[in-house]
Amino acid sequence: MNGYERTRAWYNFCFEHPDRIKPIHHAIYLYTVELCNRLGWKRKFGLPTDTTMEVLGIKNYKTFIKALNDLIDWRLIVLIQKSTNQYTANVIALSKNTKATTKALDKAIQLQSQSTVSIDKQLNNETLNNKTLFNVSVSDVPVNLLEFYKLALKLQKVICKNLRDKNAPSLVQETANFYSCVTPIQKMMEQEKVTVRQIENGIYFLGSADGNFWKGIVLSAESFKEKLPQLLMAAKRNSKEKESLAPMNHSVQQKLEKYD
Repeated sequence: MNGYERTRAWYNFCFEHPDRIKPIHHAIYLYTVELCNRLGWKRKFGLPTDTTMEVLGIKNYKTFIKALNDLIDWRLIVLIQKSTNQYTANVIALSKNTKATTKALDKAIQLQSQSTVSIDKQLNNETLNNKTLFNVSVSDVPVNLLEFYKLALKLQKVICKNLRDKNAPSLVQETANFYSCVTPIQKMMEQEKVTVRQIENGIYFLGSADGNFWKGIVLSAESFKEKLPQLLMAAKRNSKEKESLAPMNHSVQQKLEKYD
């Protein structure tokens, strides 16, 4: 095992046995790995007590020897020859059997990186947050915010177009920053469990002729978030009305044809 593998195995062990580990254990074990590395990965080597204590800033011999014995008991270090006092060296070897039995730490770190503890903490890049949404490029956006950004961009384009079509001022919407546009979308999806399809349907309806009533009401991502349930209900109602009118129009056309 190389130094990287031993360090990785050590932290896996620490994660599996957090009740046993103290800072002094970290210090001693990692120092023995470093020392072994500098000695060309010798199978057994001396661990001078006084030098080790000095390097690690350990003042009490009993504290040092207790922690070293813990590492020996846990079979992370093998004691070849015990020192006779605090001024002589223990001869030790690094255990060959230090591989962790599980990948618990890897899983925990992966879950931590995927979790959303706080939306405000995720959007903590001040430069990005204050940047105008339309001036942000895809390469500027962290991967975990990319989907929210793309939806926010679609929405903001529709809002701006609706205002321009009515010859209404749109400067506020065109200069809206990344944070104000992306955060409502992120909250909808993560906190309220709104789906991408529902958001896209709402954006489509808002930009359509059927959504004219809402074009003067939904003027930001935040107002879109608040009005989305009503937008989706209006879109659904409108769709049903069109379906019910279709056969009626056909029957009217048939009657008119009889008069020709």
